[in-house]
Amino acid sequence: MSKTDVTPKQVDPDSEARNSPARNPYPVSRIPASNEERFPDLHPALDPLEAVIEANRCLFCYDAPCTNACPTHIDVPRFIKKIATGNVRGSALTILNSNVLGLSCSRVCPVDVLCEGACVMVRENHKPIEIGRLQRFAMDRFYEDFAKGKPWNDPAPVTHPQKVACIGGGPASLACAAELRRRGFAVTIFDNRPLPGGLNTYGVAEYKLRPADSLKEVEMIRSLGVEFRQAMVGESVSVEEIEDEFALIFIGLGLGTMERLDIPGEELLGVIDALRFIERYKTAPDFEVSGRVVVIGGGNTAIDAANAARRLGADEVHLFYRRTEREMPAFKFEYDHSKVEGVRFHWLAQPAEIVGANSRVTAVRFMDMRLGEPDASGRATVAPVPGSEYDFQCDMAIPAIGQARLTSLLEKTRDISLKRGLVVVDRATGRTTNVRYFAGGDCVNGGREVVDAVADGKRAALAMAAQLTSTGGA
Repeated sequence: MSKTDVTPKQVDPDSEARNSPARNPYPVSRIPASNEERFPDLHPALDPLEAVIEANRCLFCYDAPCTNACPTHIDVPRFIKKIATGNVRGSALTILNSNVLGLSCSRVCPVDVLCEGACVMVRENHKPIEIGRLQRFAMDRFYEDFAKGKPWNDPAPVTHPQKVACIGGGPASLACAAELRRRGFAVTIFDNRPLPGGLNTYGVAEYKLRPADSLKEVEMIRSLGVEFRQAMVGESVSVEEIEDEFALIFIGLGLGTMERLDIPGEELLGVIDALRFIERYKTAPDFEVSGRVVVIGGGNTAIDAANAARRLGADEVHLFYRRTEREMPAFKFEYDHSKVEGVRFHWLAQPAEIVGANSRVTAVRFMDMRLGEPDASGRATVAPVPGSEYDFQCDMAIPAIGQARLTSLLEKTRDISLKRGLVVVDRATGRTTNVRYFAGGDCVNGGREVVDAVADGKRAALAMAAQLTSTGGA
């Protein structure tokens, strides 16, 4: 196939960080307004009548398998019944008491395999209650009231002398900070980005969660009295300085940058990893995509990038994965949706080189793979087919093969054990091997869902509060 004439516009990946106000974490005006048209909601919001009708389908089960399936254990029957009876704010408060990021989780949670997947309706071969959309309905109304000056709770007075620091501004830290602040502890979140929220703001596909919605939750948590500091821990502020100021420290760093392919040509223009790609189109108004795009990987992030490339104007989007459809780690519903978007899939193909001309990508060189015997984990091994290399022409290449373990900062801390690049914790409390440090989210679990990070942050907050209350410190 011949290469198309149009090439994607290159965006300086660090321009936003340089141009954003250092202490203004909520410059929503910088978010591209055109994205609302290019990325309509994957699951449109319910209107009030639809919400009441759907809520009244619920059986309000006494054993609530949906609640048990939720990592934050939201009382699903209770919040749905409040919608059915017209108490929408009460519904939202029920959600928030279990999950402070109830808005984002209503949009990004894989409800098919969590609460809705556990719905008793499924056992009777009926459509499950649309729990995610009902949760979104309640949370949307809550944030409409919040924007008009009606808070969740007034800031709790600081009743404890010890302060807590949360490193990283993503879901785990936000949940931890909110829970501690509600219990009277002073909490500061350290985040190196201009906009807080972590992957909710920068890394979730636009048609699932908009940055503006993520920032609503950040603003609500800030209204509780949580302090946000934009700082690079380990550089602009040292670990020692944080240890001197704060009694306990929560690590909610997430993971690092995307893994490199470690093949020739990764430095060419037109090669951008999936997380950087998603961040760019969500925050850079002049980001453009055109021509033919190749996405490399088989996870949910690869799917998100491929779908976004289609909606951003790419003529063709092709996703290559080194195993088969059966082994692909992405959720099936994500894969099915991507096919509807027009993404084309290629199996048993591994990149060997990114080919370029005049410093710009022109093709990806792939080799055919074949499946071998399962490894110790039961996953099929793969091996290259000799002499099978071929060039697939493209204008943009988006690697999406997972995130690197973020260990550079952790290596500067004392006595925190790591295993395969992840922080070792007591799962019930989030406590690390250093009694002053707790951790949660992707840096602990290797990359799971937003709701799992929220659950980690909440568990750690309860353990930290108990430790500070019982000992008066570390």
